[in-house]
Amino acid sequence: MDDSVKKDILEKAKIWMREELVRAHKANTLKLASLKEFNINPFLWAYLAYYLRGNNDYRTLAEVLIYPRVLGSSITTSFGARAQDLITRLFEGTYGSGIPGIDIEFTDKLDGRKKYCQIKAGPNVINRDDVKTIRDHFRALQSLARTNHLSLQTTDMMFCLLYGEENEKNGFVLEVERDYVVSMGRDFWHRFTGDPDFYKDLIAAFGEVAQEINMRKEIESTIDDLSRNIEKTFGDIVH
Repeated sequence: MDDSVKKDILEKAKIWMREELVRAHKANTLKLASLKEFNINPFLWAYLAYYLRGNNDYRTLAEVLIYPRVLGSSITTSFGARAQDLITRLFEGTYGSGIPGIDIEFTDKLDGRKKYCQIKAGPNVINRDDVKTIRDHFRALQSLARTNHLSLQTTDMMFCLLYGEENEKNGFVLEVERDYVVSMGRDFWHRFTGDPDFYKDLIAAFGEVAQEINMRKEIESTIDDLSRNIEKTFGDIVH
């Protein structure tokens, strides 16, 4: 990959992160001032508050609800939902596929063959239902290839994960790998771009944007608002 092209793509990645990921994360954070955003486990709520702060005052109870969402499920869901969009935005949308169930098509820079790829963000976002769906889509592609006399090898069908290491493959990923190629993290980006360092450099580009972000005031304000709502709703039973 030409250095100027790579620089342009990495700048697009920064823009995508600011405009898509950070903006969605902020909006999802501000929603959390409302109790209706949570499914509260009453058996563990007070326990987690004491576990975190040694008390179960209203603010601590709010923190117990908000921190896992803000730092865990919210951003993970946002990134996962936008995994395919990241590819098409960075590479001008030229890799999208019109085949049902196939997210992108690209020429593998390592073996020169066209690949038909289903994409997920990382190794921990796939469950048992996903395994069946992935297999069904690839089987439909094989049937289409036979009908249309398309040159297709089993190794041309890839399940691609944007991040992750080999030792992070869970049982569901390994189950897919019994039948199809699984390409993740550095290997995927190397095949996709031809640059063995692209994965590392993309992570670094996201890290540069991260240094621009400070949502502490917004998070603290959301916790304050939620704690007041907890007091109004549960004031007679939480202590």
